[in-house]
Amino acid sequence: MDLQQLEYFRTLAQTQHVTRSAEVLSISQSALSRSIARLEDEMGVPLFDRQGRTIRLNQFGQIFLERVENMMKEFNEGKKEIQDLLEPESGTISLGFLHTLSTNLIPDLISSFRIDYPKIKFKLGQGPSHILLDQLQSGEIDLCLIAPNDVKHPVRWEELWSEELFVIVPKNHKFANYQSIKLEQLANEPFIHLKKGFSLRITVEQLFQEVEITPDITFEGEEADTVAALVAAGLGISILPDLKGIDKSKLLQIPLSWPLSQRRIGLAWVEGRYISPANDKFKSFVFEKYNQTK
Repeated sequence: MDLQQLEYFRTLAQTQHVTRSAEVLSISQSALSRSIARLEDEMGVPLFDRQGRTIRLNQFGQIFLERVENMMKEFNEGKKEIQDLLEPESGTISLGFLHTLSTNLIPDLISSFRIDYPKIKFKLGQGPSHILLDQLQSGEIDLCLIAPNDVKHPVRWEELWSEELFVIVPKNHKFANYQSIKLEQLANEPFIHLKKGFSLRITVEQLFQEVEITPDITFEGEEADTVAALVAAGLGISILPDLKGIDKSKLLQIPLSWPLSQRRIGLAWVEGRYISPANDKFKSFVFEKYNQTK
């Protein structure tokens, strides 16, 4: 048994299609079939059920696939650790972050970091907290900037800053001259929300629950700037942080006087997982930057 056989097995187990797997692996179908047959001989059991041209992973194959996935993960992480040691000033950081942080914070943060570490590259992804947490635990991303909603072991989260949330209204709205507003005053207003699963939506829903109000949701969006644009068009109101880098010429931000409306943002990573020198440098940079400004 060798690493190549395991890779062939894993690919076939994922596709459950010999022709497609052979194309992915850039080998002939006969070479793939021979490799799988030798592996099954060595294991002493069939790993796939075959009926004509149909091939399906059986119960033995499912057990073995889980172990192979772990072995391949350990192998790849070992390769990465060695490569990181050979090139400590380079590497790639896979960073996930909330949509609402993308307008100016992430570009400013990365450009500041790369002044000192110009060879380090970034792979960026944005999305709702639950998706980012799944990607973090699966190893698709190394670090993420999120709110603490639904964070559980083995993910570790440390707060960087908190930010005020505002009622966002169009400039011609009846609340336009208010210096502050209570959440219960929004009870009958058409409300524009982020889609379910987004951490900001969870935070805002908790505020409404605190005052026992169910908002009249007229639109839902995946991007905070889309929500702001819908508000500017007079289609409703919303609750958002102070978003930098968007057009606010048709909007007003009104502070909430009750209840306290803030969201917390922090850096998350998987506790106990190997962290590359590049990631370690970025973590230290982020904590130093925001500890200085607290």
